[in-house]
Amino acid sequence: MILTGPEIIAATRVGKISISPFSRDQVNPNSYNICLGETLVTYADGVIDAYRPNPTEVTKIDSEGFVLRPEQLYLGHTVEEVGSDVFVPLLFGRSSVGRLGLFVEITAPIGDIGFHGQWTLMLSAVRPLRVYPGMKIGQIMFFVSHGDIELYSGKYQRAVGPQESRYWRDKMGTT
Repeated sequence: MILTGPEIIAATRVGKISISPFSRDQVNPNSYNICLGETLVTYADGVIDAYRPNPTEVTKIDSEGFVLRPEQLYLGHTVEEVGSDVFVPLLFGRSSVGRLGLFVEITAPIGDIGFHGQWTLMLSAVRPLRVYPGMKIGQIMFFVSHGDIELYSGKYQRAVGPQESRYWRDKMGTT
């Protein structure tokens, strides 16, 4: 089951969902709008190596916005810190942003129960597109879980800002 907007509000009030900052204006009939943070990370080398740490470059988006280029993957982040120890969160791009040609969450929309932090957004534009900090870029839905819960305690817990891949740590057996 998916939580409705009123249920998201109620769960936030009693601490079953944490959203900070929280704004009632961002609640939809069955989701919560999330906004784009001011930091973007890109990989600096022409080839990304899954088995090694990769150098990155950091860009701050100012009030003039920033133009995303089609040939580049950008790692952004949500303004909001979101999490739940009870519900399963899923993050998707907003349809109005998709209609501009922006893919927000390419392959990883599901969040783990117990994750709390800013979400890293995998941004890919099909043509040059100017984005702005604070723009509503996606929405998170919350699903009821069934069964025993083991809370997430992995390598991205308490994330602040965009987090580059740590896949290479999996190969090395570290978290």
